[in-house]
Amino acid sequence: MGYVAVKGGAAAIGNAEQFCLIRRAGGCSNLLEIEQIREQLHLAVDRVMGEGSIYAPDLAALAIKQAAGDTFEAAFILRAYRTTLPRFGYTAPMATDRIRLIRRISAAFKDIPGGQVLGPTPDYTLRLLDFDLKDESPERTHRQISRLFTDTKPLEPLPENFPKVVEMLRREGLLVSSPTGTREDALPVDVTRQALSFPAPRSAQLQTLARGETGGMLALAYSNMRGYGSVHPVIGELRVGYLPVPYPNPVTGEVENIGEILVTEAEVISRIEGGEGPAVFSLGYGLCFGHNETKAIAMAVLDRAISTQTPTAPSENQEFVLTHVDGIESMGFCNHYKLPHYVTFQSELDRLRKIQEEQFAQKEPHR
Repeated sequence: MGYVAVKGGAAAIGNAEQFCLIRRAGGCSNLLEIEQIREQLHLAVDRVMGEGSIYAPDLAALAIKQAAGDTFEAAFILRAYRTTLPRFGYTAPMATDRIRLIRRISAAFKDIPGGQVLGPTPDYTLRLLDFDLKDESPERTHRQISRLFTDTKPLEPLPENFPKVVEMLRREGLLVSSPTGTREDALPVDVTRQALSFPAPRSAQLQTLARGETGGMLALAYSNMRGYGSVHPVIGELRVGYLPVPYPNPVTGEVENIGEILVTEAEVISRIEGGEGPAVFSLGYGLCFGHNETKAIAMAVLDRAISTQTPTAPSENQEFVLTHVDGIESMGFCNHYKLPHYVTFQSELDRLRKIQEEQFAQKEPHR
């Protein structure tokens, strides 16, 4: 009731949309191709896939192009497209120790079974502008890549499976046991089809966090790590790699691998838990589409934080966290303020004027 249409709105809206095209593609540079975005802006593509809740690199690259690089808008576009797709079923549970790794580190232990695999990362270099990229050419870049493979000493192939680092602590009885699950969690909740209710089962908790916006999750996790909470974690293991996707064959019923997806997984070890049982370390878990280490770590911290038995901070309140990490929901609510609020604001104006008139009348001396 508070919104009214803008007069002449249809033509104005159409023109505004066309001006977006001019703003994006009206310059002198060559138009971006989807393949370029997918390959060279892969971290942005991975982020949009995670927040859009669909693993589709080409579509995520297309959404980024359409949104002119706005990752909020791109994820919104991608998630809207997701709702139009038919759903054929659900994959079988995936064992993440079968990830085909490209990166694997532990901050808790120097020596881990299988070794540390640094993989592609800028973590250990200075954040300095590389002005050579201004004059980057395909020929020179290809030479650099060829030289990299030529100069690198050949190593033994990585093993197919790497043992989990946290299992070493679990075997010693120093870590909480694996969640056994409850009747409520026997079948995972699908938050895209069932509205969240609180307290939410862990499957809904992890799914909501996996779809969350990276920056929002980082802010909440950071507040907890800084002292507005009780989680001060150490990364037990961080993995980036390709995870096989097992799917039950609808004809034979046998589980078959239908492909693989790039994922980032983080397991963080938190402070010693008190309670009635033996003192043990607690664990937080995060997994998201693509290569997005910040989100996976923040997710793991929040997973641990909202499992706190006696919450003392907003970042430890399950309902507060899960209802505020969705970037599309929060962006939509923020941007809806740009819509016409003429009626509601005029009502507020009338009320304020009337209050001021009453206050002025009370201050006037009686004659």
